[in-house]
Amino acid sequence: MDLVNRHYDEELGLHDRELSDYVASMLTEFCEVEQLYRLRNAGGQPLDDVGEMLLESDPVFGPAPSFDREREVRKHIGDYTLFFTGMFPESINHFRLRRQRLENFVDLMRAGKESYYIVSTFEHFEYAKVAPLFARLSQHFEQCVYGLNCVKNELSEMQHPITRRVNDILM
Repeated sequence: MDLVNRHYDEELGLHDRELSDYVASMLTEFCEVEQLYRLRNAGGQPLDDVGEMLLESDPVFGPAPSFDREREVRKHIGDYTLFFTGMFPESINHFRLRRQRLENFVDLMRAGKESYYIVSTFEHFEYAKVAPLFARLSQHFEQCVYGLNCVKNELSEMQHPITRRVNDILM
């Protein structure tokens, strides 16, 4: 959590503790693969394609039985795309080459930003308190992706044998 907060505060100038705490919590949650792929289609298969997720989120012409389901799926799309574009941008094209997919990096960025915006429009009843957070996530989506990339780079650096050796000596 401190790593995300530091990069978002110092490098991005996003002095928004609620936003950076949300992103840090999302990272922790997605450490469990079941959480990363928790969305399922009607057949019970996990969804890992953002295009399929977008279709799943449609309460009018798609299979989403309610607007609450739309919000749930859109929130996941925002989190999923933020996670992959920030932490593993190189994987986007890698997976795309293995099978036909409906996305590329720019499409993922657009889908994530739009999904957080849609979640922010659910501003009544139990969603009223968190709606502004999702509006800020949408507004600062690109910065959040960059901040996660900085976090990823620092984590990679910390795992480098030279860095580990220095840490062993100093600690």
